[in-house]
Amino acid sequence: MDRTAAPPRELLEIAIDVARDAATTAYRMRAEGVSVAATKSTVTDVVTAADRAVERQVVEALRRRRPDDAVLGEEFGAAEHVAAGPDRVRWIVDPIDGTVNYLYGLAHCGVSLAAEVDGEVVAGVVRNAFTGEEWTATAGSGAWRDGRRLRCSTETDLGQALVATGFGYDPGRRAHQARVLAGLIADVRDIRRLGAAALDLCLTAEGRVDAYFEKGLAPWDLAAGGLIAREAGLRVAGLAGLPPGADMVVAAPPALFGPLHARLVDLDASGGP
Repeated sequence: MDRTAAPPRELLEIAIDVARDAATTAYRMRAEGVSVAATKSTVTDVVTAADRAVERQVVEALRRRRPDDAVLGEEFGAAEHVAAGPDRVRWIVDPIDGTVNYLYGLAHCGVSLAAEVDGEVVAGVVRNAFTGEEWTATAGSGAWRDGRRLRCSTETDLGQALVATGFGYDPGRRAHQARVLAGLIADVRDIRRLGAAALDLCLTAEGRVDAYFEKGLAPWDLAAGGLIAREAGLRVAGLAGLPPGADMVVAAPPALFGPLHARLVDLDASGGP
């Protein structure tokens, strides 16, 4: 068995097949009724039985296709069973991005799956489990939805920008994020809080919102959606020269990134709990 990385297009084809099946399972389980299986950081940060079932399905499907690869998932952590090395593939999966939306039957949630080689995400897919919308990208080859290449917003005025964001579950962090939002809202067209980071990044890639920022994203929130956003022309970064990550992710067209970044720095958006 070849344990080295396949071309990004081949990895994407695997990711699409696996994510489509996973999204079908998630939709079916929601239709059958879903309940909270556990909580994570707080009592409002929930895990459903579907989160766990879908992640198991994804891991098993990947192991059938590429048994020597590593997997990092939201619910069960790292399922790494080979030593790290050059050209090794690690899959990063969020089985249901937007679990609270899923729990409530709100159609903004889905499956996110990315392939990472030597620490760089090279292929990714995000599929909405309710609508079937599917966003894909491979490194250097653009971002796509339904056969259409995606281009980010051409808005240049921050005051006219529709900006998406999200909140953490810890009360202290939420209070800080609310203060940041209160300081920003007069400087933009409006704010949208949709509740699923990977899908929010895809909407930003498509120009259905102009920009996005959020503190507290995990690797599975960012991997596929971040690649799709970059390949659509967005600048995706942290604050003050840092890479995107848990402290902050800002995704914006080049013309908006500077002014949005400056306001977020002024508001200490990456600070607080």
